[in-house]
Amino acid sequence: MIHREGYPTIGLTFLFSLLILFLAEHYTGNSFVHAFAYSLSGFLLITVLQFFRNPKRTTILNDSQVIAPADGKVVVIEEVEEPEYFKDRRLQLSIFMSPVNVHVNRFPIGGIVKYIKYHAGLYLVAWHPKSSTENERTTIVVEHSGGKSVLFRQIAGAMARRIVYYCKENDTARQGAEFGFIKFGSRVDIFLPIGTKINVSLNEAVRGGETVIGTFN
Repeated sequence: MIHREGYPTIGLTFLFSLLILFLAEHYTGNSFVHAFAYSLSGFLLITVLQFFRNPKRTTILNDSQVIAPADGKVVVIEEVEEPEYFKDRRLQLSIFMSPVNVHVNRFPIGGIVKYIKYHAGLYLVAWHPKSSTENERTTIVVEHSGGKSVLFRQIAGAMARRIVYYCKENDTARQGAEFGFIKFGSRVDIFLPIGTKINVSLNEAVRGGETVIGTFN
């Protein structure tokens, strides 16, 4: 299944691939050039198609659990000061999405969307320590019925130049449901209440909508 955000890019890649093949066929008789043109076109199409794939995920709903908002690798687990919304100490967990990961973003908890803010910014590499506060990013806060609130942040990287989110304040968030998409390599930070049990470790691979990354006490 292909994500709707991919259709324009896939269309442009297809046209570009046709152009490469046309030029190779009509302006050179070199068999090596022909083979290279077909290989490059196939590689581009396969790469773009796999990037925009949108596999079905099954989320086991649980108000006491926090589900991974994205596919990728856990690169940060630490206690930090969260200055934008909570303005207090929180547990930060960051997931780095490489270009080969699924880039659909999903609600980590269910509840009500309390806050959304888009920030223009830089395009530092996604694993840079300052990317969370200086890169282009979107901050979303969801509060569930038990009173727990979670902040999660889509962060653009050196390659990711488009952040998309589909929710708005006062929307009902369903745990595991899609809330956004980031193109071409990026990161998602999630800020949890102090005392939350972290169920994953550094460098562990997680699956958005399925991996339980934390449990509320």
